[in-house]
Amino acid sequence: MDVRRADERYPGGDPAAGIESRHAFSFGPHYDPDNLRFGALIACNEERLAPGAGFDEHPHSHTEIVTWVVEGELTHRDSTGRETVVRAGDVQRLSAAGGVRHVERNDGPAPLVFVQMWLAPRAPGGTPSYEIVRGIADSTPYALPAAGALLHVRRLAAGERTAVPDGAYVYVHVVRGTVLLDGAELGPGDAARVTGAKGLAAEGGTEAELLLWEMAA
Repeated sequence: MDVRRADERYPGGDPAAGIESRHAFSFGPHYDPDNLRFGALIACNEERLAPGAGFDEHPHSHTEIVTWVVEGELTHRDSTGRETVVRAGDVQRLSAAGGVRHVERNDGPAPLVFVQMWLAPRAPGGTPSYEIVRGIADSTPYALPAAGALLHVRRLAAGERTAVPDGAYVYVHVVRGTVLLDGAELGPGDAARVTGAKGLAAEGGTEAELLLWEMAA
């Protein structure tokens, strides 16, 4: 188990424009050949957008982009003509496939915080696709077969335990609260990269929210 702390993330964004980013993996000017990916996961970005701020239209290809809103509302528009507002508890997936362009903005009156995770598909190309699941439940993993991955959302009370999925690769990201995982205490923005996970459990040190990626070899 490899624990990565929130303050180890690479800073990014444009604070003067109301955009603050923290990257868990090698990203943009922060190139680290030893931190390019874990399993299928190639990015786990914490994003904070002030009201009126956002990312102008930009391209993606051959990437599965999954977004989890922590607070506020995210307005998504893409080159397929979709426009969606994503709220806390929703899971949004954009499969860039052979190529897509999109815009992400905070058009609401309150600050926006979200976690965006990029996964490498097993096969490149194809037609872009989009899906949003409203108010996903803890007991219902979100399947991402294109990347051989499952996303588990877990919300814990203090002292409550939950099983960590067994898997070749498991990535645990703490959204909020504190969690005990195999003797390590994790706080907001901390993550654990577990190889060959088997029989692990996470316990809430406080009320907590976790995102767990279960990925095949």
